[in-house]
Amino acid sequence: MMLSHLKITILVDDKASDGLMAEHGLAFWIEFGGAKLLFDTGQGTALEANARTLGVDLSTADMVALSHGHYDHTGSLPLALEQAPTARLHCHPAVIKPRYSIRNGVAKAIGMPEPARKAIDRLPAQQRVFETRPVLWSADVGLTGPIPRRTTFETTGGPFFLDRQGSQPDAIEDDQALWVRVHEGIVVVTGCCHSGLINTLTRVRELAGDDPILALIGGFHLLNADEERLGQTIDTLREFQPGQLILCHCTGDGAVSALVGEFGIRVGLGMVGHSFEW
Repeated sequence: MMLSHLKITILVDDKASDGLMAEHGLAFWIEFGGAKLLFDTGQGTALEANARTLGVDLSTADMVALSHGHYDHTGSLPLALEQAPTARLHCHPAVIKPRYSIRNGVAKAIGMPEPARKAIDRLPAQQRVFETRPVLWSADVGLTGPIPRRTTFETTGGPFFLDRQGSQPDAIEDDQALWVRVHEGIVVVTGCCHSGLINTLTRVRELAGDDPILALIGGFHLLNADEERLGQTIDTLREFQPGQLILCHCTGDGAVSALVGEFGIRVGLGMVGHSFEW
């Protein structure tokens, strides 16, 4: 039976409503069909503080899913797994790889922090689900798994590497998104969209079918996109006819302005404390 209700609450984001903590990172609390899922964890103390303020009981999580292995999405994983000791963790095996960004010749470690890696190692084998393919929890809820890179204009969005020397580019192969089908259409939840927004939506279409794209929510990692990429993204996004765009985290001010210019009132800015229901 198709899901009749979906609720998504932003627990971690770069912006926050009054009385809540902002942090560079992202985490969503997602409730559907009686299940509760934590999608990403943010990087530090914001997850626990905001969950407490918003009345979200992390111990009730049935699942934790990671969109990819960067620190700002995985840093609070030890807390999440400690508070929800029976939750299943869903992620790609590459989330634990060392990662770096290199700017002006300076390498910065941006991979999963060591405490998060150790927390994964401590999990019982039956709760640690490493996946390299799409995941279908039902006909109406799933993870994309690794997203094929088909467009010519989308990139990972930064100078990302697997080594400090910059000799091994990081394709961020572990990047994945969540999709949920409700009566009105499909809601797509992204972490950073390092695969590209259009590649991500194309993959969701392949997995979920041709129902309307009811909403997109998450980080789109367009903050470093030039005008050409923004233009091509918007041109192609128009073909998907999204009903709502909720922009978070790493989308970037320039992209926000461009998307508002094209899609108008369908665009909203997400921040900690906002909840959305379908």
